[in-house]
Amino acid sequence: MNSMAQVLARVPLFTLYRRIGRPRMLPLNLTLSPSPKCNSRCLTCNIWMKREDELTLDEWDRILASLGRAPYWFTISGGEPLMYPHIVELAQLAYKHCRPGVINIPTNSILSSIPERVERIARSCPDSHLIVNLSLDGVGEKHDLIRGIPGNFDKFERRLEQLLSLRNSLRNLTVGIHSVISRFNVHDVDELIGYADRSGVDQFITEIAEPRIELDTVGLHITPSAADYGEAVERVIAYAKGKRFRGMARFTEALRIEYYKLVRRILEEKDQVIDCYAGWISAQIYSDGTVWPCCVRADNLGNLRDYGYDFKRIWFGEEIAKVRRSIAAKECHCTLANASYTNLLQNVPALARASANLLRMPANPASSGIENNTSAGTAATSRKNLRAAPETSGIRADSNDAFPWLNGFQHRTEKREHYAEEALAAYKLGIKARGAVAGVTIQTGPDCCEAARRLAPGRTYRPEQAPHLPLPDCPQGRRCGCVYRPVMNYQEAEERSAGVPGVAMAKAKP
Repeated sequence: MNSMAQVLARVPLFTLYRRIGRPRMLPLNLTLSPSPKCNSRCLTCNIWMKREDELTLDEWDRILASLGRAPYWFTISGGEPLMYPHIVELAQLAYKHCRPGVINIPTNSILSSIPERVERIARSCPDSHLIVNLSLDGVGEKHDLIRGIPGNFDKFERRLEQLLSLRNSLRNLTVGIHSVISRFNVHDVDELIGYADRSGVDQFITEIAEPRIELDTVGLHITPSAADYGEAVERVIAYAKGKRFRGMARFTEALRIEYYKLVRRILEEKDQVIDCYAGWISAQIYSDGTVWPCCVRADNLGNLRDYGYDFKRIWFGEEIAKVRRSIAAKECHCTLANASYTNLLQNVPALARASANLLRMPANPASSGIENNTSAGTAATSRKNLRAAPETSGIRADSNDAFPWLNGFQHRTEKREHYAEEALAAYKLGIKARGAVAGVTIQTGPDCCEAARRLAPGRTYRPEQAPHLPLPDCPQGRRCGCVYRPVMNYQEAEERSAGVPGVAMAKAKP
């Protein structure tokens, strides 16, 4: 198994590799994205719109074999990674060929099969540390709103209880809560901290919502302001410094404190701040076999299907050299958490500060992952006191309306200033992303105006041709009840079984 000592020993070698091109090194930090399919409908992510020609397990086997024992940290991402039908086998292949120190899997907590799959991965990869972070972007209905799925919070609580119970019998399992701080919840951080503080999880971590090519969110207004984020993250830092963590969580929390400070500086300075090692020490393999330096830029370094599934042929090839020059010249900057981890390890002052954070943290508790010795922020309702919905709950549409619950909310909500531009840009990206979104329609509100009634019922528009809402003649202005809705051109059995609202998807008109 890769150890942290072995990772730190390779730090100076990666510094040389970035500066002079020698010695040639394979990445330590690798993200695998086996499928973009997702049963969430998040306000901060549009990856669920995408469909790809996904790699088979046999193809993943050949790719992972070409990496050898180089990677220390694997993240298996999505979409919803635990919705991928071969997630267990993929993790086992990574373990067989690479023996990573860490296998990290985020989840939206919707599927009832999650605990069983997590247990199989943990037991079949005994020498790797398995980290499962459950996504939580709000408490109660706030979470359901941001995630776009009614009942998601109830399912989150059920999965959390199941995974915490599972953790008691698996020494290599860490269970955490992960929150994406966006403009939709930046003022709710105290509530999230309070909930996590009493939950019994091993760690509470956050990252910031940002535009990414992978997620088709470029151009969307999802990132909080630097001032709002700075205020929120100060609370997260104070919480992390005052808590007691055990095992792997102690290391990740110590490093996360420096990550939060780094993000704040990047938002303020709009620069890399510290050298970025994406394309040297970290990379991503997308579901169709394309290798990226990171998911923010998503430069096409080559497709593994065209290189005999040999990762080294792309990693040490010609195309990546141009991308590395661009990154080294600071032609980009971002707040991507996965890449920032390894960037911080390569920055001596940041690594020293993270080490100091680790030393200053209170001693490990004897029992739970987080010791609740202080109250943090606004108290959230106790997890056990919240009534969970029946396992079979989930809204199913009786018509072609694919998002009845979310529609109801948006019909009642005053529109943001740039509602039309943001929504239509999202659907335009979804169409560009090959397959799931065929167009956009306008769904009129319950008290729609005369101008809305004149629109052709059920017409499908290209996003660039759709009328802007609110309509110019609408007397209600931004209180207009009309909303855009995607017209879908596929129907997924996996998503129906996962409780995604709306099983009768509208077909695009020619």
